[in-house]
Amino acid sequence: MSQNAYNFIFIGITFSLYIGISLWAKSRSIKDYYIAGGGVSAFSNGMATAADWMSAATFISMAGILASSGYDGSRFLMGWTGGFVLLTTLMVPYLRKFGKATVADFIGDRFYSKTARLVAVFCAIFICMIYIMGQMRGVGIVFSRLFNIEIATGVLIGAGIVFFYAGLSGMKSITYTQVAQYCVMVFAYTIPVVFVSIALTGHIIPQLGFIGDFTKGGSEAVPLLTKINTISTELGVNKYTDGSLSIIDMFCITAVLMAGTAGLPHVLVRFFTVKNVKAVRVSACWTLIFIAIIYLTAPALGLFARTNLVDTINNTPYQEAPAWLKNWENQGMLAWVDKNNDGTMQFGKGNAFYGKPTMDESRGAHGQRLVKNKLSEDPNELYYDRDIIVLANPEMAGLPKWLIALVIAGCIAAALSTAAGLLLVLSTSVSHDLMKKIIKPDISDKQEINYARIASFGALVIAAYFGIHPPSSFVAKTVAFAFGLAASSFFPTLLLGIFTKRVNREGGIAGMVCGITFTLSYIIYFQFIAQHTHYFLGISPEGIGFLGMIINFVVAFVVSAFTQPIPKSVSTMVDDIRIPSSNSGLSRN
Repeated sequence: MSQNAYNFIFIGITFSLYIGISLWAKSRSIKDYYIAGGGVSAFSNGMATAADWMSAATFISMAGILASSGYDGSRFLMGWTGGFVLLTTLMVPYLRKFGKATVADFIGDRFYSKTARLVAVFCAIFICMIYIMGQMRGVGIVFSRLFNIEIATGVLIGAGIVFFYAGLSGMKSITYTQVAQYCVMVFAYTIPVVFVSIALTGHIIPQLGFIGDFTKGGSEAVPLLTKINTISTELGVNKYTDGSLSIIDMFCITAVLMAGTAGLPHVLVRFFTVKNVKAVRVSACWTLIFIAIIYLTAPALGLFARTNLVDTINNTPYQEAPAWLKNWENQGMLAWVDKNNDGTMQFGKGNAFYGKPTMDESRGAHGQRLVKNKLSEDPNELYYDRDIIVLANPEMAGLPKWLIALVIAGCIAAALSTAAGLLLVLSTSVSHDLMKKIIKPDISDKQEINYARIASFGALVIAAYFGIHPPSSFVAKTVAFAFGLAASSFFPTLLLGIFTKRVNREGGIAGMVCGITFTLSYIIYFQFIAQHTHYFLGISPEGIGFLGMIINFVVAFVVSAFTQPIPKSVSTMVDDIRIPSSNSGLSRN
C-alpha cells in the first residue's frame, strides 16, 4: 500500500471521528455554546485542555527548535510548563469562583467599567488572532505534505474544517472533539519516537535514549549527546548543549512564555466548563499529567531528528538523496545549493539563505530545485524549515508508512484543536462581551450565537490570510508574539484584580493599554520596520513582553494611587473571589 493511501486512511478515520463527535455534541443552548453546559468531568476537561494547549507550535515547532538550537530551545519547555503551573495556582480557581463565561466578563466587573471590558475584548481578539495565525500556518504545512499542494491551499482547507466543527458547534462540541484529538496526538507523538530511540540507542524509553549511547548500525557505543556535540563542532556550529542566546534574552523569553500562558484567554475559559472549583483543581492535575507525556518526549525527539538529519544528509551526493528530502524540496520547505559544485550536500556554519527560500521550477545540474533569492556567504548548503522536523522524522528514520501517516494525523489534530479553542474565544469576545454586554444588551440568545458564528467566519478569513503570509515563517516564533501580548496585558490585570484591592478602574485600564501598546509597538518595529537587530537591552521581540508586563504593573499601581479607590461592592467581590468554595455555581449574568 502506498504512503498516500495510508495518509488518507488515517486522516479519513480521524476526521470522521471529529465530525461525528461534533454532530453528537452539538450545542443546544447558549450555555452549551460558551461553557459546554458547565458539566464536563475533570478527567475529560484535563484531556481537552491539554489538547487545546498543545498547539501546532508545541507539536510541530517545539521539537524543531530543539533540533536546530539545542539548549536554547529549552526556553519553550521551561516557559510553557512553568506557565501552566502559574495558571492553575494563581488564576483558574479564582476565576471559576467568580462564575462568569469569559475573561472580559471578569475584567469588566472587577474594574467596574465598560471601557475596561472593551479594552479586554480587543486584547483578547488581538492575542487570539496572532495565536491562530500560527495554527493556520501549521495546518497549511501538514496539508501541503499530505496532498502535495501549496501551503496556501492547505491553510484554506484547514480553515474550512475548523469553521465547520468549532465555529458552528460551540464549546460542547469542541471539548469532546479535543478529547479525541489528544488521544490522536499522544500516540502520534510518542510511538514514532520509541521506534527511533530503539534504532539509534537500543532504548525503548526515549528519555533514556536521550541520555544513552549512540549504537546505530552496530557502531561503537558513544554517548548520544557527545556524538551530536562532536558533529556540531566539526560543522562549525554551536554544540547542542550550548546556548547562543544572551542570558537576559533567555530569561525574558522564558518569563514571557510563563506569564503569557497564565494569561491566555482560550486556556482560561476551558476551566469554566467543569462543575465547581474542586473539579478545577483536579482537572488541572490531569492536564499537567497529559501535557508532561509529550513535553518530556520533545527533547528526545529533537535530538534524534537532528542526529538523523546530519547523519543521513551530510556529505551525501544529491543524486543519492532519500525520497523524503526531494519531497520536502518540492514543497519549498527544504533546499540545497551546490556552492562548491561537487554535487554533494554539506552542512556548515549558518544558514543557506536570507530568510525562507523562494523556489524556482527549473532544475540544476544535479536535478535539484533552484532558488531565486539571494544566497548567504557561509558554507552551509542545506536549508530546512524547522517546522518539518516532526513530520520528517519518521521518514528520516525509515519508519513504517503507517507511522508516518499517524504523525500527519497527529499534527493536524494539534493545529485544529487549538485553532478551535481560539476561534471560540474570538467569537464569544465579539458576541457576548462586545455585542451582548456593550452594544446591544437586549439581543436574544439565538441572535448572540449568530453573531458568534459571523465573528468566527470573519476571524478565520483574517487568520487564513496571515497563515499564508505569516509575520514569521516559523510557527513557534509567531505564537511567541501572542504570549508576549498576553503577558503584557491580561496576566498583570488578572493577577492584580484577584489579589489586591489597591488597583482601581483607571489603574487597570491604563496598565493594560500601556503594557500591550509598548509590546506590540516593539514587535512591529523590529519584525517589520527595522533593518537591524540592535535590540533594547538585548531583548528580542519574543521576550519584550516581559518589560511590557512590568510597565503594566507599574502604571496600574501609580495611576491607582492618584485616583479614587475601588467601591465597597467591588472590594466585597474581591474578598469573595479569594475564598474559593467547592460548590460554586456558574452564571452568565
